[in-house]
Amino acid sequence: MPRLFTGVEIPSEVGQALGMLRGGLPGARWITPENYHLTLRFIGDVDDVIAHEVASLLGRVKRGAFALHLEGLTSFGGRKPRAVVATVAPEQALFEVQAEHERLMQRIGLEPEGRKYLPHVTLARLRDSSNRDVADYLATRGLFRTASFPVSRFVLFSSRNSVGGGPYVVEASYPLSE
Repeated sequence: MPRLFTGVEIPSEVGQALGMLRGGLPGARWITPENYHLTLRFIGDVDDVIAHEVASLLGRVKRGAFALHLEGLTSFGGRKPRAVVATVAPEQALFEVQAEHERLMQRIGLEPEGRKYLPHVTLARLRDSSNRDVADYLATRGLFRTASFPVSRFVLFSSRNSVGGGPYVVEASYPLSE
């Protein structure tokens, strides 16, 4: 039973820049740069029939290419930080692609995503990291920003159930028009 999600791949030069942020945070389990991605829609563990239906429906998405850039670091989890992430600068085209994925997944009977979509790239999952350690880390690295990079496709990823995520496999790719 595959665990699926749709996403945007992070170019290697952006991944290298993100990889330079690794370290210096006690209790962090760092994601390897080759597993950096921007999730559009988590689908979850589905059977092969649903997986094929998902792959087929995604082929109907007809959207234009766009550009993104990352603009800072933050943490998720409030008083109990659970992840350090790079935030994505707001881009209407990204939100439109994500909303279409959400509609398509609901059309085949998947439950709606329960949280507001906050585009990000997870850099580390946190275990026993104090608020103070996370605040100190973000204070020294939080102004991180990348150059703009093109997004000319989205992909259907699979993953195995593992601690910390990954490895992620591209099962199918879907072009965005130029």
